[in-house]
Amino acid sequence: MEVTTFGALFGLFIGIILIIKKFQPVYSLMLGAFIGGVVGGANISQTVDFMILGAKDISPSILRVLASGVLAGCLIKTGSVDKISEEIIRLLGTKKSILGIALSTMILAAVGVNLDVAIITVAPIGLYIGKKLKYSKMAILLSLAGGGKAGNIISPNPNTLAVANNFNVELSSVMIANLIPAICGILITVFMAKLIINKGSEIQINECEKNNKKLPSLSSSLIGPLVSIGLLFVGNVSSIVIDPIIALPIGGIVTVIVTGNIKRTSEYLSYGLSQMQGVCILLIGTGTLAGIIQMSELQQSTISLLEILNIPQFLLAPISGMLMSLATASSTAGATIASSTFSKAIIDSGLSTIAGASIVNAGSSVFEQLPHGSLFHTSAKSVNIDITERFKLIPYEMLVGIVMTVVSTIVQLTVFKTI
Repeated sequence: MEVTTFGALFGLFIGIILIIKKFQPVYSLMLGAFIGGVVGGANISQTVDFMILGAKDISPSILRVLASGVLAGCLIKTGSVDKISEEIIRLLGTKKSILGIALSTMILAAVGVNLDVAIITVAPIGLYIGKKLKYSKMAILLSLAGGGKAGNIISPNPNTLAVANNFNVELSSVMIANLIPAICGILITVFMAKLIINKGSEIQINECEKNNKKLPSLSSSLIGPLVSIGLLFVGNVSSIVIDPIIALPIGGIVTVIVTGNIKRTSEYLSYGLSQMQGVCILLIGTGTLAGIIQMSELQQSTISLLEILNIPQFLLAPISGMLMSLATASSTAGATIASSTFSKAIIDSGLSTIAGASIVNAGSSVFEQLPHGSLFHTSAKSVNIDITERFKLIPYEMLVGIVMTVVSTIVQLTVFKTI
């Protein structure tokens, strides 16, 4: 029994509308999945089975996301993320402050800090520098968001974990495959941010405070994430493959040890878990909808449409990532649904698993900042920017994502096209 294409699309549409109307995202996705299955021709029992199967398929990603919470929680609570960002900005100096802000957010996201949290972490430093140099809030926020986007596509974050799992490829391979697109994302971010340094509202003195709390040394801050990344890359140079479930928590434990916070490990783990709970719950809802879409005719209908429009099938990789992020306003949900639904068709088009996973991941970054997602609102609060101005930044952020997606597609077609 297959669900009709109309049913799958209708269910997705219902989920989107409910999220836009501020209903709880996971319940919106679950309800959309149920309605989509029933409207698509499945009976209630079959629909529930499809939803459960979809949630089951996403469980490996959920386990890895929970594991990533150990590293993220330890980096944040020990002050390591603050130290890393401060040192990057200090080393680059005032003249390259925009680049410093973007690079800081990129690196924090790249080592496993949630994108929203990475932006919130660097925002106070960005505001302090912005006030000093008389840069606008829009320029600072674009630097934060663009840098975060670049780091997110080369990170062990939930979006990358999902595509690696659904394409059955090593996480480290997906991370390194998008390194060039991430660099291009930084370059376009810095270029555009400099164009708007005098556009929009100014930063007020009461909105910026310099961080004066005691932080660990830079070397202590870096050891933990470097250990995790090193363990993830062991499989690229040997027959030993270390799963993120092992590699990421080890980096977190190393962080608390070298920063002298071993007695507070339990507190930091609890914080990391709290940061990942929302993502994991969202993934369950995403999985139920992905289960309906997987059991529908949508994949074949999409391929047929591409043939009618004379569009190469390999472009399903960037298109699916972009469309699903447009629907969910989330790189995590977008990457998860796109990769779980279209991975087989993407591989059948001639792309390798690494190429397909990397391009989908880059594509999912294009629309993640739309207002029916969390990034739009958390990033606005991080710099206390007016909602009207926040809307004005969306096209700039989209362009960063589009540039990374185009570059990723070109690079993967050149380097990783065949298996």
